[in-house]
Amino acid sequence: MVASPLDAAQLRDRVQQCVDDVLAHQATVLAEVGPDAQELLGAVARLLTGGKRLRAAFLYWGYRGAGQPDSDAAVRVATAMEFFQAAALIHDDVMDDSDTRRGMPAAHRSLAARHAREEWTGDAGRFGVAGAILAGNLCLNWTEELYATSGMPPEHLARGRAVFDRMRTQLMGGQFLDVVESVRSWDGMPLTERVERAERVIRFKSAKYTVEHPLLIGASAGGADEDDLAALSRYGLDLGQAFQLRDDLLGVFGDPAATGKPAGDDLREGKRTVLVAHALAGADEHGRDLLESRLGDPDLDATTVDALRAVIVASGAVDAVEADISRLAGTARMALKSTHGLDTGAVEVLDQLIDSATSREH
Repeated sequence: MVASPLDAAQLRDRVQQCVDDVLAHQATVLAEVGPDAQELLGAVARLLTGGKRLRAAFLYWGYRGAGQPDSDAAVRVATAMEFFQAAALIHDDVMDDSDTRRGMPAAHRSLAARHAREEWTGDAGRFGVAGAILAGNLCLNWTEELYATSGMPPEHLARGRAVFDRMRTQLMGGQFLDVVESVRSWDGMPLTERVERAERVIRFKSAKYTVEHPLLIGASAGGADEDDLAALSRYGLDLGQAFQLRDDLLGVFGDPAATGKPAGDDLREGKRTVLVAHALAGADEHGRDLLESRLGDPDLDATTVDALRAVIVASGAVDAVEADISRLAGTARMALKSTHGLDTGAVEVLDQLIDSATSREH
């Protein structure tokens, strides 16, 4: 028995090797452009070193669940999900003006720092943003290239293609939905509508591309039947939402050493999450005033972050979100159990991945 379902079939090590091989190949492609282009490659390489590889795992075990054997081609398609996530993270950090990612400077900050070191002309921040956009675009290109050149049988790739294309389009729509919601006022809006809006962002910005779509790409490519695909879709959406709710809690209460982001960073960014919706509804007048006046302040100090955390806890919001996570993990498990034609070993791994995706330490 492996220590973690993420290490079943030695998947994490194999995905990292595939990442390294892809980057080595792309380094030779970019070498023709000149040495400066290697800076983009470095930004991607730093982001893709290590990690849980959840998205790769869902695609791989969806494919295995449909009765297909292990293969390097399946690992290569699964690795495409990691490059897709890298693109999303790089662009997300630009949109959120984030300083760090996984304990390191965000790509646009790292590129801006090079501009400053070289004492180049112009604005270092604009240089960093431009480079990060291009690095993210490279990851999108390599996502497609990995899928198309994976070596998986063409008929399998054709079966997974529709979901693969849908995932890439809907994530961009979900990212923009998040941008729109961040500037749309919640004043006078009832709790139910605030939660509904926040959950819609979760669905299209996170849940689908984290769990549902990778899983369905793999299972569709593998030839799973319509009933099992429908059950896996329910599993994926519920687990993906639970995953993001846990991430929202960690964005406020997580240990920076584990999250790779400053403590309370989501509060500084002013993210309108389900957690914040419940906090605004449950806080007393003083607490609500504090939240409304300081949420989204990029200069929040540690003392104010602690005060906001105390308001959120006292409001009952943390308990409400924890209850949602438990409920969604339970309905995801029920959906998985309703499948009937999937490989039992793969189903067991997918069941174990529920805990991995919703862990308080993820």
